[in-house]
Amino acid sequence: MFTSRPALRWLAPAAVLALVLTAGTAGTMLRADAAGALPSRTAAQLLVDLQKADPVPFSGTVSQQSDLGLPELPALDGGGGSSDLSSLVSGSHTLRVWYDGPQRLRLALLGTLGESDVVRNGSDLWLWSSQDRAATHRTLPAKSKHAAPDPSKLPADLPKTPQEAADQALKALDPTTKVTTDGTAKVAGRSAYLLILTPRDASSLVGQVRLAVDGTRHIPLQVQVFAKGSSEPAFQVGFTSISFTRPSADQFRFTPPPGTKVTEGEKGSGRRHAPKSVPAKPAEQPRVVGKGWTSVVVATMPAEQAAAPGKGKQGDQPGDRSGGQFGQLGQVLNALPKVSGSWGSGRVLKGSLFSVLVTDDGRVLAGAVSPDRLYAVAGSTK
Repeated sequence: MFTSRPALRWLAPAAVLALVLTAGTAGTMLRADAAGALPSRTAAQLLVDLQKADPVPFSGTVSQQSDLGLPELPALDGGGGSSDLSSLVSGSHTLRVWYDGPQRLRLALLGTLGESDVVRNGSDLWLWSSQDRAATHRTLPAKSKHAAPDPSKLPADLPKTPQEAADQALKALDPTTKVTTDGTAKVAGRSAYLLILTPRDASSLVGQVRLAVDGTRHIPLQVQVFAKGSSEPAFQVGFTSISFTRPSADQFRFTPPPGTKVTEGEKGSGRRHAPKSVPAKPAEQPRVVGKGWTSVVVATMPAEQAAAPGKGKQGDQPGDRSGGQFGQLGQVLNALPKVSGSWGSGRVLKGSLFSVLVTDDGRVLAGAVSPDRLYAVAGSTK
């Protein structure tokens, strides 16, 4: 299994970072099932089931909850009434999902103040915010290498469905992970197996990842991530209802409502046209330091962004709503605690599942580890 499925063998730290950055109650969606409701299966068998599962058309309602222990920061409003996709970083949220193969899918984040949708129908990709009365349309290549809109391009880089979260967790499996089972449960009215992933390295901030795997369809119905030493999930995403009836084709046809401001993205690239005065530069690939659950991703910010925070540029100072180029980034960074050491100086963000260090020389270090681990890596990678 581990030879033919490299994703089960080697850790993909960037995927783990995306998982831990995402972070009802557990009892609302997950409850103990009667003994013998499903035939017994080992952890290895469940891993194979997950890898071989072929998602069929479905639709459902998803509940996502995050309590990552983050400080109050500008631009990170996770209130349940928000329909902004970036609000998924905290609070409780309800989403609707429709899936009819990789070419046709739709996700809607529902809030008391509006709705945000991501809709793919063949080569057409729409991102729509009812609250902002704005939509972005992108035309994908005829043979896109992406089977679906890349979740990493959405705000906050968070998994939006149990399948996305489970895929990221499974990529982290290697000898650093203990994999066990914990009986069965009921999720969204369906019988499911419980698969438990536990980091072997105690220095990771992640204590445990629990996956509820559908007993017959073998797709993830719920994913919970627990911080070390906690009995309550810091992050949870799971179906509260699901139907395996093929969704209507109308669900994937999107027409901007009257009065919507539509922005056309660059054909085939999924990006807006850059101003002619700003030449496009290839993004520098992040580096990975270490292995397993305690690995650290090290990236370098573009020069213009690294110079923005605290330099007095328009939109960078706390409370400045003038819309400067780096307004939101500057507000967040300036609100973080200052730190310094032999590695240099910068700002640090610590949550219950992850830490992020932004250095004054433009580096960004992140992982499911304590700030001390980030300081050590920052000193060794200068």
